[in-house]
Amino acid sequence: MSVQDHRYHRPAPGADFQERLQGRLSPFWRWLTELVWRLEHGFERARADARPEEDTRVRIFLILIVFSCVFGGLAIGASYKALFAPANGLGRGVNPNALVRGDLTDRNGELLATNIVHYGLYIDPAEIWDRDLAYRQIRRALPRISAERLKRVLGGDRRLIALTGLTPQEKAAVHDLALGGVTFEPEDRRAYPLGTSAVHLIGDADTGGQGVSGAELAFNDEIRAAGQRGEAFPLSIDLRVQGVLENELAAAAIKNQAKGAVGIVTDVQTGEVLGMASWPTFNSADRGAAPDGATLNRAVSGHYEMGSVFKTFTVAAGLDTGRADMNTLFDASQAFQIGDRKIKDFHAQNRVMTLEEVYLHSSNIGTSQLAVQMGPNTMRDYFRRLGLLDAAKIELKESAKPVVPRRWDNSTLASLSFGYGIMITPAQMVQAMGALTNGGRMIPLSLRKGGARNVQPQQVVTEETSRAILDLLRRNVVKGSGGFADAPGLRVGGKTGSANKLVGGRYDPSHALGSFAAVFPVDGPLNGKRYAILIVMDEPGTYPKTGAYVAAPAVHNIADRIAGFLGVERRDDRWRTASGEKIPQYQDVAGDGL
Repeated sequence: MSVQDHRYHRPAPGADFQERLQGRLSPFWRWLTELVWRLEHGFERARADARPEEDTRVRIFLILIVFSCVFGGLAIGASYKALFAPANGLGRGVNPNALVRGDLTDRNGELLATNIVHYGLYIDPAEIWDRDLAYRQIRRALPRISAERLKRVLGGDRRLIALTGLTPQEKAAVHDLALGGVTFEPEDRRAYPLGTSAVHLIGDADTGGQGVSGAELAFNDEIRAAGQRGEAFPLSIDLRVQGVLENELAAAAIKNQAKGAVGIVTDVQTGEVLGMASWPTFNSADRGAAPDGATLNRAVSGHYEMGSVFKTFTVAAGLDTGRADMNTLFDASQAFQIGDRKIKDFHAQNRVMTLEEVYLHSSNIGTSQLAVQMGPNTMRDYFRRLGLLDAAKIELKESAKPVVPRRWDNSTLASLSFGYGIMITPAQMVQAMGALTNGGRMIPLSLRKGGARNVQPQQVVTEETSRAILDLLRRNVVKGSGGFADAPGLRVGGKTGSANKLVGGRYDPSHALGSFAAVFPVDGPLNGKRYAILIVMDEPGTYPKTGAYVAAPAVHNIADRIAGFLGVERRDDRWRTASGEKIPQYQDVAGDGL
């Protein structure tokens, strides 16, 4: 055998290893390894047989296979990304710095906030031939760009961003200049198509895709997660209710020449906020032009001594503890003396009154006596149960803590009984009213559709007390100080509130607050359909300034307009209480109380 023959028939190196390896592999991998080995041996056979052209062909064939596999894999990957990448994900070439947020909608899917693609203008001066010409052309195509900023970018030595937030039209105008070194990157910009509507509760998000206020901040992570899924995030509000609330609140504030105003509508059974308005308002797109105080969400951040609406809480504590019932008598024939302080009534009856009469005539003397009888421990306990000593339990980060008294002596208890000596937010007030009118359950307020998650309602008063309060609220509208809030067939119940504001260390009657806290319908099961409305007028300029005149009419208008949206049926039972009892001696004395 020749040397060549011997070399040609020599066993391949590692043949034993190849046989062992093939025994462990699947048929496909055995075929692939055999192919590779044959190709490798092909090189040896070609050299042995002095056929270099076959050696070259084999190597070219092998290279073609490798490149085909690589480019085939790239093509399959690119096709998959193009066809199956998420609509809002990074797979579609979205700028990785553009953080997508889901749309915000109301409970019915109506749009409150959305993302609109804008563009960032980037300039690399090293790629621009004539910088002076580029400066003039860009300034002409994009007048709002800062001249100083543009000069600094063009005069630099590296790629920088010249302007953010270009609209598609502005981008096209600059793109058409065909300048070298000018590029664009997409950005997500938050847009609020409703302008001033619901601006305080919706809040705002920054250019980096992070919520900075309102619901945008409260639900920031969930809104971003919804955006990544291509979904919207619904809030609890009903845009129809919100529109009515804002319309009527602004009309009342302007009519009464108020410094500010607040309106809230809630579902007392779920705690859902159906509408929340703070006046004056502003446009988030032009925040810098907002009037003084307009950006403050007074509903959760404004502190007020609410006045006589607090008598509802005092009476509820008295009924719930058994210290009083509707027929308990209180001597209001003269001022109530506590030390050197005399507590008087705004419209004095100068007689002994039942608890019901104390409430309907809004007697400071009567509720002060009841509060002192119950003592500081009982009053503090019920104020705590009703959420009056802590910030309102709502998702908004702006929800402020109340200003509470340090001492709970008899004089303080008397003041607390009719809404002085403690400053709370409107959100706290409407939350507490909800607890008294839904069967006695404390349910936190929520801007989440469906209400707050994992809520364990606390029973803060008995069902009997809740039913008694509903009856009393209705009586106050039918024959007490809340007559102007009555809406035909809707069984509205509520309580007026008025308070002079502390100015320079003294309570000044020229700086007053008027409010009305209402629920409707008051009848039906304790767990039935029921809604709370709170209207607050801060420093009305008209007279009289009491809640009966400046706030109750707005409650009437709001209830009348939103009842259809909420499915509340009208019935002709103007003179009946929550339990259906006919109220005797009907008399409209609206305005006689605070």
